[in-house]
Amino acid sequence: MADTPEAIRKSIRTYLIVGAALFVCTVLTVMVATVPIFDVGKHGFDTYDLIVGLGIALFKVTLVAAVFMHLNHEKKSIYWIFFGSFFFAGALYFLTLFAKKDPIRDPLFYGDEKSEVSDMLASPTLR
Repeated sequence: MADTPEAIRKSIRTYLIVGAALFVCTVLTVMVATVPIFDVGKHGFDTYDLIVGLGIALFKVTLVAAVFMHLNHEKKSIYWIFFGSFFFAGALYFLTLFAKKDPIRDPLFYGDEKSEVSDMLASPTLR
C-alpha cells in the first residue's frame, strides 16, 4: 500500500497508463472487427479476426488482473491458483471437443435429430 506522496503519485500514474492502454486496446479491437484496413483474414469478420480480438482481450485481462486486482504484488501460491484455473478451463474445453467425437449420438447435444424431449420443449403447452 502506498504510504508516501511519491508512492501515491507513482500508483496513480500506473493506473492512468493502464487505463489508457485498456482504452487503446478496446479501440483496436473494434477496428479489427470493423475497419477493412485492419482486417486480417478474408473480407469481413472471420476466424483470424476472432483470434486477434481474443489475443487483445487476453492482454487486457492480464493488465486488469496484474494492476487493478494487485496480482503483481501477491505471493507465488496465488499464481498457481490463477494459472491452475486456466488449465482446468482448457481441460473442460478439450473435453467438450472430445465429446463431439464420441460415437454415441445424443440428439440434444448435436441437435441433428428430433427427439421426444425437443418436441415437448417446442410445444406451447406441456403434455
